[in-house]
Amino acid sequence: MNIVVTGASAGFGEAISARLCNEGHRVFATARRADRLEALARRCGERLVASTLDVRDATAVKQFFADIERQYGGIDVLVNNAGLALGIEPAYCASLENWEAMVDTNVKGLMYCTHAALPGMVERDRGWIFNLGSIAGTYPYPGSNVYGATKAFVHQFSLNLRADLAGKNVRVTTIEPGLCGGTEFSITRFQGDRDRAKALYDDTSPLTADDIASTISWLLSLPPNVNINAIEMMPTSQASGNFQVVRTPAVQDSAA
Repeated sequence: MNIVVTGASAGFGEAISARLCNEGHRVFATARRADRLEALARRCGERLVASTLDVRDATAVKQFFADIERQYGGIDVLVNNAGLALGIEPAYCASLENWEAMVDTNVKGLMYCTHAALPGMVERDRGWIFNLGSIAGTYPYPGSNVYGATKAFVHQFSLNLRADLAGKNVRVTTIEPGLCGGTEFSITRFQGDRDRAKALYDDTSPLTADDIASTISWLLSLPPNVNINAIEMMPTSQASGNFQVVRTPAVQDSAA
């Protein structure tokens, strides 16, 4: 199969690309960091086609997908993995620039790639779109504000795509991981503070990027009549908790 993986220079995208190449697929691995893609291509061999691509650039995305359609006969699978979290400050003192960057990548970038890939899949009446979400799209936590909202978009957008694709042999699945270690996710979120990022995973047994890759590999083995709408994944060391209750003195009625 011809498979496009975005955000393939590290973490989930790198692991997914390597796994699917090893299983005999042709993988179009995209990211902004050319040097990391070149290293991945050397490791995976001729089945991996590396291309620098910024998913926030709608024109570049459209051209990239059109080139694959023309040269390779179409895309069978799209893995919308490119995404990031920036900062964990409460909304009232968060960076607007960070908010915009998350929306541009996690929402608009995913939209651009999906919009470019879908027509060909529908025309051929086959295909699969995997959207990388997060448990943050379901379970709120302090500092998640816009990041969690972007992942809630990913979940709902995926379900809405399924509604539009009813009767077509094009599948859509959102994969929503919880605590996952060994990637650059938290280093990016904490602006390069590796100690703070490492502390988040201390004394836990988090998910790994390979766990996500193996999940996609398993999904691709399912028969064509099966669509898994969403998979929510957490390590056994993580679970959803109770709602916050902040105990403070009774608030006085200012009008009294």
